[in-house]
Amino acid sequence: MGNHHHHHHATAGHDDPGMAELLDLDAEVLRDHLTEVTDLVGELTADAPPRVILDLGSGTGTGILTLLRRFGDAEGIALDMDERMLRHLADRADALGLGRRVRTVQADLDTTWPSFGAVDLVWASASMHHVADPGRVLADVHATLRPGGLLAVLEMDALPMPRFLPDDVGVGRPGLEARCHALLAEQRAEHMPLLGSDWGVPLSEAGFTVEAKRTFAIDLRPPLPAETGRYAQATLRRIRSGVEDHLDPDDLSTLDTLLNGDGPESVLRRTDLTVRTTRTAWMARRP
Repeated sequence: MGNHHHHHHATAGHDDPGMAELLDLDAEVLRDHLTEVTDLVGELTADAPPRVILDLGSGTGTGILTLLRRFGDAEGIALDMDERMLRHLADRADALGLGRRVRTVQADLDTTWPSFGAVDLVWASASMHHVADPGRVLADVHATLRPGGLLAVLEMDALPMPRFLPDDVGVGRPGLEARCHALLAEQRAEHMPLLGSDWGVPLSEAGFTVEAKRTFAIDLRPPLPAETGRYAQATLRRIRSGVEDHLDPDDLSTLDTLLNGDGPESVLRRTDLTVRTTRTAWMARRP
């Protein structure tokens, strides 16, 4: 997924090595959600399964590799700005026996649109809100898709990081996670104004016909996937780095206790975690 859902610039690089781990954990814990989205793609392409698939902002390859496993006759193109991500993706593809069916392209969509040839399906997970000029990128996607081809845009809501903790967590006052998310939302409003947007109008303006819009309210309860604790730890660690200058000492101390892998209160040991987030998919066809 892209799609995730994150601090990274999905089409223009990833700012630290920990992002690859976070993206892989996101894909593992939210695997059922990804299956639901690819099922929808399968329904909308049943009459003409895609033969060439382009993943914009591919990250560690969650989207393209899932699609290649679903569409056994397809070839894939994975685009990302970050060379490390593309190497990680290529290694994953080789391990899955898909290496010969995917090629990687390093590019920044804010500066160039590479020549891909015609494609049948474009997958853009948690990437469109990062581009500087989404109208231009959508026009380029439209020109690249074959007539009848499908664009799948997956985006997170305005609070893209999932929530994991009970509401009563916090020293002296509950709601630690809510306070962290509120601080993140203020930052996102300034630096990522498109996050949480409705992409229906831009898609229509770019010449697409929106065939489906589906919002997924994800609310996972125990028993949870085995990787949930690590996913919560990686996410909260990233949140801490973004808001540490704005939290009071008690909240910082509580966060550090949660992140301490050896401590009894660590998210790696807690049995009361949940996974709550909202994501929306738009399926748009080039007429």
